[in-house]
Amino acid sequence: MSSDNHEANQPHLKRVLGRWDLVLLFVVAVVNLNVVPTISANGAVTVWLWILALLLFFWPQGIAVIELAERYPGEGGVYLWAKRIFGDFHGFLSGWCYWTNNVFYVPTVLLYFVGISVFVAGPGKQGLADKPVFAFTASMVLLILLVALNVVGLGVGKWVNNLGGIGTGVTATTLIVLGAIVAWRFGITVSAADFRIPGDIRLVGAFGVICFGLVGLELASVMGDEIQDPKRTLPGAVGLGGVICGVLYIGATLTLLVAVPKNQIGVLAGIMQAVSQLANQVGVSWLASPFALVLSLSIAGIASAWLSGSARIPFVAGLDSYLPEGLGKLHPRYATPYVALIVHASLSAAFLAMSFVGAQVKEAFVTMLDLAVVLQLVPFLYMYAGLVRLASRNTERAYYSKRTMLSAGWCGLLTTVLAMAVAFVPSHQIDSIWLFEIKMIFGTLFFLGLAAFFFFVYSRRKLPQEVASGV
Repeated sequence: MSSDNHEANQPHLKRVLGRWDLVLLFVVAVVNLNVVPTISANGAVTVWLWILALLLFFWPQGIAVIELAERYPGEGGVYLWAKRIFGDFHGFLSGWCYWTNNVFYVPTVLLYFVGISVFVAGPGKQGLADKPVFAFTASMVLLILLVALNVVGLGVGKWVNNLGGIGTGVTATTLIVLGAIVAWRFGITVSAADFRIPGDIRLVGAFGVICFGLVGLELASVMGDEIQDPKRTLPGAVGLGGVICGVLYIGATLTLLVAVPKNQIGVLAGIMQAVSQLANQVGVSWLASPFALVLSLSIAGIASAWLSGSARIPFVAGLDSYLPEGLGKLHPRYATPYVALIVHASLSAAFLAMSFVGAQVKEAFVTMLDLAVVLQLVPFLYMYAGLVRLASRNTERAYYSKRTMLSAGWCGLLTTVLAMAVAFVPSHQIDSIWLFEIKMIFGTLFFLGLAAFFFFVYSRRKLPQEVASGV
Protein backbone atom coordinates (compact mmCIF):
# COMPACT_ATOMS: atom_id res chain seq x y z
CA MET A 1 0.00 0.00 0.00
CA SER A 2 1.46 3.38 -0.95
CA SER A 3 1.78 6.16 1.66
CA ASP A 4 -0.68 8.30 -0.32
CA ASN A 5 -3.31 5.59 -0.24
CA HIS A 6 -2.53 4.95 3.40
CA GLU A 7 -3.18 8.62 4.26
CA ALA A 8 -6.31 8.67 2.12
CA ASN A 9 -7.71 5.78 4.13
CA GLN A 10 -7.11 7.51 7.46
CA PRO A 11 -10.20 8.73 9.37
CA HIS A 12 -11.07 12.37 8.66
CA LEU A 13 -12.31 14.90 11.22
CA LYS A 14 -14.72 17.79 10.62
CA ARG A 15 -13.50 21.41 10.34
CA VAL A 16 -15.76 23.30 12.76
CA LEU A 17 -13.43 25.78 14.57
CA GLY A 18 -13.44 29.40 13.37
CA ARG A 19 -11.28 32.36 14.49
CA TRP A 20 -13.38 33.39 17.48
CA ASP A 21 -13.76 29.75 18.49
CA LEU A 22 -9.95 29.61 18.64
CA VAL A 23 -9.62 32.91 20.54
CA LEU A 24 -12.07 31.69 23.17
CA LEU A 25 -10.34 28.29 23.22
CA PHE A 26 -7.02 30.02 23.92
CA VAL A 27 -8.55 32.12 26.72
CA VAL A 28 -10.23 29.15 28.39
CA ALA A 29 -7.17 26.88 27.97
CA VAL A 30 -4.50 29.41 28.98
CA VAL A 31 -6.19 31.55 31.65
CA ASN A 32 -6.69 29.07 34.48
CA LEU A 33 -7.60 31.24 37.46
CA ASN A 34 -7.09 28.25 39.76
CA VAL A 35 -3.28 28.66 39.48
CA VAL A 36 -3.39 32.39 40.35
CA PRO A 37 -3.82 31.90 44.13
CA THR A 38 -0.86 29.48 44.25
CA ILE A 39 1.30 32.05 42.47
CA SER A 40 -0.04 35.12 44.30
CA ALA A 41 0.72 33.52 47.68
CA ASN A 42 4.38 34.39 46.94
CA GLY A 43 3.60 38.11 46.99
CA ALA A 44 3.65 41.08 44.60
CA VAL A 45 7.15 40.21 43.37
CA THR A 46 5.52 37.50 41.23
CA VAL A 47 4.37 40.27 38.87
CA TRP A 48 7.97 40.48 37.62
CA LEU A 49 7.96 36.73 37.08
CA TRP A 50 4.73 37.08 35.06
CA ILE A 51 6.32 39.71 32.84
CA LEU A 52 9.46 37.61 32.32
CA ALA A 53 7.40 34.54 31.47
CA LEU A 54 5.23 36.49 29.02
CA LEU A 55 8.29 37.85 27.21
CA LEU A 56 10.58 34.81 27.34
CA PHE A 57 8.09 31.92 27.18
CA PHE A 58 4.67 33.07 25.96
CA TRP A 59 5.82 35.26 23.05
CA PRO A 60 8.13 32.54 21.65
CA GLN A 61 5.30 30.04 22.12
CA GLY A 62 3.03 32.06 19.81
CA ILE A 63 5.74 32.27 17.13
CA ALA A 64 6.52 28.54 17.40
CA VAL A 65 2.85 27.53 17.17
CA ILE A 66 2.21 29.68 14.08
CA GLU A 67 5.44 28.61 12.31
CA LEU A 68 5.18 24.90 13.03
CA ALA A 69 1.46 24.75 12.29
CA GLU A 70 2.20 26.41 8.93
CA ARG A 71 4.93 23.88 8.09
CA TYR A 72 3.24 20.79 9.50
CA PRO A 73 -0.54 21.24 9.42
CA GLY A 74 -2.71 18.43 10.69
CA GLU A 75 -4.01 16.68 13.77
CA GLY A 76 -1.53 16.06 16.58
CA GLY A 77 0.21 19.40 17.20
CA VAL A 78 3.19 18.91 19.54
CA TYR A 79 3.20 15.17 18.77
CA LEU A 80 3.25 15.70 15.01
CA TRP A 81 5.88 18.46 15.11
CA ALA A 82 8.38 16.54 17.24
CA LYS A 83 7.83 13.42 15.13
CA ARG A 84 8.50 15.25 11.84
CA ILE A 85 11.58 17.08 13.10
CA PHE A 86 13.23 14.64 15.53
CA GLY A 87 11.79 11.22 14.71
CA ASP A 88 9.12 8.83 15.90
CA PHE A 89 10.32 8.25 19.47
CA HIS A 90 10.66 11.93 20.25
CA GLY A 91 7.25 12.60 18.77
CA PHE A 92 5.74 9.87 20.91
CA LEU A 93 7.51 11.11 24.07
CA SER A 94 6.35 14.67 23.42
CA GLY A 95 2.76 13.59 22.91
CA TRP A 96 2.87 11.14 25.82
CA CYS A 97 3.97 13.79 28.33
CA TYR A 98 1.37 16.21 26.96
CA TRP A 99 -1.36 13.60 27.37
CA THR A 100 -0.41 11.98 30.71
CA ASN A 101 -0.08 15.39 32.33
CA ASN A 102 -3.69 16.10 31.42
CA VAL A 103 -4.91 12.70 32.60
CA PHE A 104 -4.37 13.87 36.18
CA TYR A 105 -4.75 17.62 35.50
CA VAL A 106 -8.38 17.23 34.38
CA PRO A 107 -9.42 15.66 37.75
CA THR A 108 -7.82 18.61 39.52
CA VAL A 109 -9.96 20.96 37.44
CA LEU A 110 -13.07 18.88 38.18
CA LEU A 111 -12.47 19.13 41.93
CA TYR A 112 -11.87 22.84 41.58
CA PHE A 113 -15.24 23.06 39.80
CA VAL A 114 -16.95 21.41 42.76
CA GLY A 115 -15.18 23.70 45.23
CA ILE A 116 -16.34 26.82 43.39
CA SER A 117 -19.83 25.68 42.34
CA VAL A 118 -20.98 25.23 45.97
CA PHE A 119 -20.61 29.00 46.43
CA VAL A 120 -23.55 29.39 44.04
CA ALA A 121 -25.92 27.99 46.67
CA GLY A 122 -24.72 30.44 49.33
CA PRO A 123 -22.53 30.25 52.47
CA GLY A 124 -24.57 27.44 54.04
CA LYS A 125 -23.68 24.94 51.30
CA GLN A 126 -19.96 25.54 51.01
CA GLY A 127 -19.19 22.64 53.33
CA LEU A 128 -20.47 20.19 50.69
CA ALA A 129 -17.19 20.49 48.81
CA ASP A 130 -15.42 18.84 51.77
CA LYS A 131 -17.69 15.77 51.67
CA PRO A 132 -15.95 13.04 49.60
CA VAL A 133 -19.16 11.40 48.34
CA PHE A 134 -20.64 14.67 47.09
CA ALA A 135 -17.36 15.92 45.57
CA PHE A 136 -16.67 12.63 43.76
CA THR A 137 -20.24 12.27 42.49
CA ALA A 138 -20.45 15.85 41.21
CA SER A 139 -17.05 15.54 39.52
CA MET A 140 -18.03 12.30 37.81
CA VAL A 141 -21.34 13.75 36.57
CA LEU A 142 -19.48 16.69 35.01
CA LEU A 143 -16.84 14.38 33.48
CA ILE A 144 -19.47 12.11 31.89
CA LEU A 145 -21.37 15.13 30.54
CA LEU A 146 -18.23 16.60 28.97
CA VAL A 147 -17.28 13.29 27.38
CA ALA A 148 -20.78 12.92 25.91
CA LEU A 149 -20.74 16.44 24.46
CA ASN A 150 -17.29 15.97 22.90
CA VAL A 151 -18.19 12.55 21.48
CA VAL A 152 -21.16 14.18 19.74
CA GLY A 153 -18.54 16.46 18.20
CA LEU A 154 -16.60 19.69 18.54
CA GLY A 155 -19.49 21.34 16.70
CA VAL A 156 -21.40 20.83 19.95
CA GLY A 157 -18.55 20.45 22.45
CA LYS A 158 -16.95 23.70 21.28
CA TRP A 159 -19.85 25.61 22.85
CA VAL A 160 -18.76 24.36 26.26
CA ASN A 161 -15.27 25.65 25.44
CA ASN A 162 -16.72 28.94 24.18
CA LEU A 163 -18.89 29.41 27.28
CA GLY A 164 -15.81 28.65 29.34
CA GLY A 165 -13.78 31.26 27.45
CA ILE A 166 -16.48 33.88 27.90
CA GLY A 167 -16.82 32.90 31.57
CA THR A 168 -13.07 33.22 32.11
CA GLY A 169 -13.06 36.70 30.57
CA VAL A 170 -16.12 37.82 32.56
CA THR A 171 -14.88 36.51 35.92
CA ALA A 172 -11.32 37.81 35.51
CA THR A 173 -12.63 41.22 34.38
CA THR A 174 -15.11 41.36 37.27
CA LEU A 175 -12.34 40.52 39.73
CA ILE A 176 -10.09 43.22 38.28
CA VAL A 177 -12.89 45.86 38.24
CA LEU A 178 -13.79 45.12 41.87
CA GLY A 179 -10.14 45.47 42.81
CA ALA A 180 -9.87 48.79 40.96
CA ILE A 181 -12.98 50.16 42.73
CA VAL A 182 -11.68 49.12 46.16
CA ALA A 183 -8.24 50.61 45.40
CA TRP A 184 -9.86 53.88 44.28
CA ARG A 185 -12.13 54.13 47.34
CA PHE A 186 -9.93 52.77 50.12
CA GLY A 187 -6.40 52.90 48.75
CA ILE A 188 -3.93 50.13 47.92
CA THR A 189 -2.52 47.87 50.61
CA VAL A 190 0.35 46.72 48.36
CA SER A 191 3.37 49.05 48.61
CA ALA A 192 6.35 49.59 46.33
CA ALA A 193 8.48 47.63 48.79
CA ASP A 194 6.41 44.51 48.08
CA PHE A 195 7.72 44.54 44.49
CA ARG A 196 11.36 44.38 45.56
CA ILE A 197 13.09 41.13 44.66
CA PRO A 198 14.09 39.28 47.88
CA GLY A 199 16.97 36.86 48.23
CA ASP A 200 14.65 33.91 48.79
CA ILE A 201 15.55 31.00 46.48
CA ARG A 202 12.19 29.27 47.13
CA LEU A 203 10.41 32.12 45.35
CA VAL A 204 11.74 30.96 41.97
CA GLY A 205 9.61 27.83 42.24
CA ALA A 206 6.65 30.00 41.24
CA PHE A 207 8.24 30.66 37.83
CA GLY A 208 7.66 27.09 36.70
CA VAL A 209 3.98 27.27 37.72
CA ILE A 210 3.65 30.58 35.86
CA CYS A 211 5.01 29.02 32.66
CA PHE A 212 2.65 26.10 33.23
CA GLY A 213 -0.20 28.62 33.50
CA LEU A 214 0.79 30.10 30.13
CA VAL A 215 0.66 26.92 28.07
CA GLY A 216 -2.32 26.43 25.78
CA LEU A 217 -1.64 28.25 22.51
CA GLU A 218 -0.53 24.92 21.05
CA LEU A 219 -3.87 23.30 21.94
CA ALA A 220 -5.60 24.49 18.75
CA SER A 221 -2.88 22.89 16.61
CA VAL A 222 -3.48 19.57 18.36
CA MET A 223 -6.88 19.87 16.64
CA GLY A 224 -5.29 21.04 13.38
CA ASP A 225 -7.62 19.05 11.12
CA GLU A 226 -10.67 20.65 12.77
CA ILE A 227 -9.81 24.33 12.08
CA GLN A 228 -11.49 26.21 9.24
CA ASP A 229 -8.82 27.61 6.87
CA PRO A 230 -6.02 27.26 9.48
CA LYS A 231 -3.43 29.30 7.52
CA ARG A 232 -5.60 32.41 7.77
CA THR A 233 -7.39 31.68 11.02
CA LEU A 234 -4.61 30.60 13.40
CA PRO A 235 -2.11 33.55 13.37
CA GLY A 236 -4.70 36.24 14.19
CA ALA A 237 -6.33 34.06 16.85
CA VAL A 238 -2.94 33.40 18.51
CA GLY A 239 -2.08 37.11 18.61
CA LEU A 240 -5.43 38.31 19.99
CA GLY A 241 -5.79 35.42 22.41
CA GLY A 242 -2.24 35.93 23.71
CA VAL A 243 -2.78 39.62 24.53
CA ILE A 244 -6.06 38.91 26.34
CA CYS A 245 -4.47 36.11 28.38
CA GLY A 246 -1.51 38.24 29.51
CA VAL A 247 -3.71 41.16 30.62
CA LEU A 248 -6.12 38.91 32.53
CA TYR A 249 -3.37 37.01 34.36
CA ILE A 250 -1.42 40.04 35.59
CA GLY A 251 -4.62 41.92 36.49
CA ALA A 252 -6.02 38.96 38.45
CA THR A 253 -2.73 38.50 40.36
CA LEU A 254 -2.56 42.15 41.41
CA THR A 255 -6.24 42.19 42.40
CA LEU A 256 -5.85 39.10 44.56
CA LEU A 257 -2.94 40.73 46.39
CA VAL A 258 -5.00 43.90 46.93
CA ALA A 259 -7.91 41.91 48.36
CA VAL A 260 -6.15 39.31 50.53
CA PRO A 261 -2.77 39.42 52.35
CA LYS A 262 -0.39 36.98 50.71
CA ASN A 263 -0.03 34.84 53.85
CA GLN A 264 -3.84 34.37 53.96
CA ILE A 265 -4.41 33.40 50.32
CA GLY A 266 -5.85 29.89 50.04
CA VAL A 267 -4.33 27.91 47.17
CA LEU A 268 -7.74 26.40 46.31
CA ALA A 269 -10.38 29.00 47.28
CA GLY A 270 -8.25 32.13 46.84
CA ILE A 271 -10.35 33.58 44.00
CA MET A 272 -13.64 33.30 45.92
CA GLN A 273 -11.89 34.67 49.01
CA ALA A 274 -10.92 37.76 47.06
CA VAL A 275 -14.28 38.28 45.36
CA SER A 276 -16.24 37.85 48.60
CA GLN A 277 -14.04 40.33 50.44
CA LEU A 278 -14.00 42.89 47.62
CA ALA A 279 -17.78 42.61 47.09
CA ASN A 280 -18.40 43.21 50.81
CA GLN A 281 -16.20 46.30 50.77
CA VAL A 282 -18.01 47.73 47.75
CA GLY A 283 -21.42 46.86 49.20
CA VAL A 284 -22.45 44.26 46.62
CA SER A 285 -22.05 41.08 48.67
CA TRP A 286 -24.81 39.48 46.55
CA LEU A 287 -22.32 39.37 43.67
CA ALA A 288 -20.44 36.37 45.10
CA SER A 289 -23.11 33.83 44.10
CA PRO A 290 -23.51 34.80 40.40
CA PHE A 291 -19.72 35.20 40.17
CA ALA A 292 -19.32 31.62 41.39
CA LEU A 293 -21.85 30.45 38.77
CA VAL A 294 -19.98 32.09 35.90
CA LEU A 295 -16.62 30.91 37.24
CA SER A 296 -18.03 27.37 37.44
CA LEU A 297 -18.96 27.56 33.76
CA SER A 298 -15.44 28.76 33.03
CA ILE A 299 -13.92 25.83 34.92
CA ALA A 300 -16.18 23.38 33.07
CA GLY A 301 -14.89 24.90 29.84
CA ILE A 302 -11.29 24.44 31.00
CA ALA A 303 -11.95 20.77 31.71
CA SER A 304 -13.67 20.33 28.33
CA ALA A 305 -10.88 22.07 26.41
CA TRP A 306 -8.09 19.96 27.92
CA LEU A 307 -10.10 16.74 27.81
CA SER A 308 -11.01 17.11 24.14
CA GLY A 309 -7.66 18.57 23.07
CA SER A 310 -5.28 16.18 24.81
CA ALA A 311 -7.39 13.14 23.82
CA ARG A 312 -6.29 13.83 20.23
CA ILE A 313 -2.75 12.74 21.19
CA PRO A 314 -3.56 9.07 21.92
CA PHE A 315 -5.92 9.20 18.90
CA VAL A 316 -3.04 10.09 16.56
CA ALA A 317 -0.65 7.73 18.36
CA GLY A 318 -3.24 4.98 17.85
CA LEU A 319 -3.30 5.76 14.13
CA ASP A 320 0.49 5.47 14.12
CA SER A 321 0.26 2.13 16.00
CA TYR A 322 2.46 3.32 18.88
CA LEU A 323 -0.50 2.80 21.21
CA PRO A 324 -3.36 0.30 20.77
CA GLU A 325 -4.91 0.87 17.34
CA GLY A 326 -8.39 1.07 18.83
CA LEU A 327 -7.50 4.55 20.12
CA GLY A 328 -7.42 5.73 16.49
CA LYS A 329 -11.07 4.87 15.81
CA LEU A 330 -13.64 7.54 14.93
CA HIS A 331 -17.29 7.42 15.90
CA PRO A 332 -19.25 6.08 12.89
CA ARG A 333 -21.87 8.84 13.14
CA TYR A 334 -20.15 11.87 14.71
CA ALA A 335 -16.60 11.38 13.29
CA THR A 336 -14.97 12.08 16.66
CA PRO A 337 -12.17 10.11 18.41
CA TYR A 338 -14.61 8.57 20.87
CA VAL A 339 -12.37 5.70 22.01
CA ALA A 340 -9.52 8.07 22.92
CA LEU A 341 -11.98 10.36 24.73
CA ILE A 342 -13.49 7.50 26.72
CA VAL A 343 -10.08 6.02 27.62
CA HIS A 344 -8.79 9.44 28.69
CA ALA A 345 -11.90 10.06 30.80
CA SER A 346 -11.68 6.57 32.35
CA LEU A 347 -8.07 7.12 33.41
CA SER A 348 -8.96 10.55 34.79
CA ALA A 349 -11.88 9.00 36.71
CA ALA A 350 -9.54 6.40 38.21
CA PHE A 351 -7.07 9.09 39.24
CA LEU A 352 -9.97 11.13 40.67
CA ALA A 353 -11.05 8.15 42.81
CA MET A 354 -7.46 7.67 44.03
CA SER A 355 -7.30 11.32 45.09
CA PHE A 356 -9.92 10.64 47.76
CA VAL A 357 -7.70 8.07 49.47
CA GLY A 358 -6.12 9.78 52.48
CA ALA A 359 -6.21 13.42 53.52
CA GLN A 360 -6.50 16.22 50.99
CA VAL A 361 -3.90 18.83 51.88
CA LYS A 362 -2.49 21.84 50.09
CA GLU A 363 0.98 20.25 50.10
CA ALA A 364 -0.30 17.35 47.98
CA PHE A 365 -1.98 19.82 45.61
CA VAL A 366 1.22 21.84 45.18
CA THR A 367 3.34 18.70 44.63
CA MET A 368 0.89 17.43 41.99
CA LEU A 369 0.95 20.84 40.31
CA ASP A 370 4.76 20.92 40.18
CA LEU A 371 4.88 17.41 38.69
CA ALA A 372 2.37 18.55 36.08
CA VAL A 373 4.69 21.49 35.29
CA VAL A 374 7.61 19.18 34.48
CA LEU A 375 5.60 16.80 32.28
CA GLN A 376 3.70 19.59 30.52
CA LEU A 377 6.87 21.44 29.58
CA VAL A 378 8.62 18.43 27.94
CA PRO A 379 6.72 18.99 24.64
CA PHE A 380 7.79 22.64 24.73
CA LEU A 381 11.45 21.60 24.81
CA TYR A 382 10.81 19.80 21.53
CA MET A 383 8.74 22.66 20.13
CA TYR A 384 11.40 25.32 20.72
CA ALA A 385 14.30 23.02 19.79
CA GLY A 386 12.43 22.18 16.59
CA LEU A 387 12.14 25.87 15.77
CA VAL A 388 15.91 26.29 16.24
CA ARG A 389 16.66 23.24 14.08
CA LEU A 390 14.41 24.40 11.26
CA ALA A 391 15.94 27.87 11.30
CA SER A 392 19.47 26.45 11.34
CA ARG A 393 19.05 23.84 8.60
CA ASN A 394 16.21 25.04 6.40
CA THR A 395 16.46 28.24 4.39
CA GLU A 396 12.88 27.93 3.14
CA ARG A 397 10.62 30.49 4.80
CA ALA A 398 7.13 29.42 5.87
CA TYR A 399 5.88 32.33 7.99
CA TYR A 400 8.68 33.97 10.03
CA SER A 401 12.24 34.91 9.10
CA LYS A 402 15.23 32.82 10.14
CA ARG A 403 16.33 35.47 12.66
CA THR A 404 12.92 35.59 14.34
CA MET A 405 12.74 31.80 14.51
CA LEU A 406 16.22 31.55 16.08
CA SER A 407 15.48 34.29 18.62
CA ALA A 408 12.15 32.81 19.64
CA GLY A 409 13.48 29.25 19.62
CA TRP A 410 16.53 29.85 21.83
CA CYS A 411 14.62 32.19 24.14
CA GLY A 412 11.80 29.71 24.64
CA LEU A 413 14.13 26.71 24.95
CA LEU A 414 16.33 28.22 27.67
CA THR A 415 13.30 29.56 29.56
CA THR A 416 11.60 26.16 29.44
CA VAL A 417 14.72 24.43 30.82
CA LEU A 418 14.81 27.00 33.64
CA ALA A 419 11.09 26.58 34.38
CA MET A 420 11.44 22.78 34.58
CA ALA A 421 14.48 23.08 36.85
CA VAL A 422 12.86 25.49 39.32
CA ALA A 423 9.79 23.23 39.53
CA PHE A 424 12.01 20.99 41.67
CA VAL A 425 12.57 23.89 44.11
CA PRO A 426 9.97 23.47 46.91
CA SER A 427 7.72 26.45 47.58
CA HIS A 428 6.76 27.75 51.02
CA GLN A 429 3.67 25.49 51.04
CA ILE A 430 5.97 22.43 51.25
CA ASP A 431 6.96 21.23 54.73
CA SER A 432 8.83 18.00 53.95
CA ILE A 433 11.44 18.99 51.36
CA TRP A 434 13.00 15.53 50.97
CA LEU A 435 9.61 13.85 50.49
CA PHE A 436 8.74 16.50 47.90
CA GLU A 437 11.98 15.87 45.97
CA ILE A 438 11.50 12.07 46.05
CA LYS A 439 7.95 12.39 44.68
CA MET A 440 9.08 14.79 41.96
CA ILE A 441 12.09 12.76 40.80
CA PHE A 442 10.45 9.33 40.89
CA GLY A 443 7.18 10.66 39.46
CA THR A 444 8.99 12.20 36.49
CA LEU A 445 11.14 9.10 35.86
CA PHE A 446 8.10 6.81 36.12
CA PHE A 447 6.12 8.60 33.40
CA LEU A 448 9.16 8.94 31.11
CA GLY A 449 10.00 5.26 31.60
CA LEU A 450 6.42 4.25 30.86
CA ALA A 451 6.58 6.22 27.59
CA ALA A 452 9.74 4.37 26.53
CA PHE A 453 8.12 1.03 27.42
CA PHE A 454 5.01 1.63 25.29
CA PHE A 455 6.99 2.99 22.36
CA PHE A 456 9.47 0.14 22.08
CA VAL A 457 6.86 -2.57 22.68
CA TYR A 458 4.51 -1.24 20.01
CA SER A 459 7.26 -0.21 17.57
CA ARG A 460 8.41 -3.86 17.47
CA ARG A 461 4.87 -4.88 16.56
CA LYS A 462 4.52 -2.10 14.03
CA LEU A 463 7.56 -2.97 11.88
CA PRO A 464 6.34 -6.43 10.74
CA GLN A 465 2.91 -4.93 10.01
CA GLU A 466 4.45 -2.24 7.78
CA VAL A 467 6.61 -4.81 5.97
CA ALA A 468 3.61 -7.06 5.38
CA SER A 469 1.43 -4.21 4.10
CA GLY A 470 4.23 -2.74 1.92
CA VAL A 471 4.04 0.73 3.53
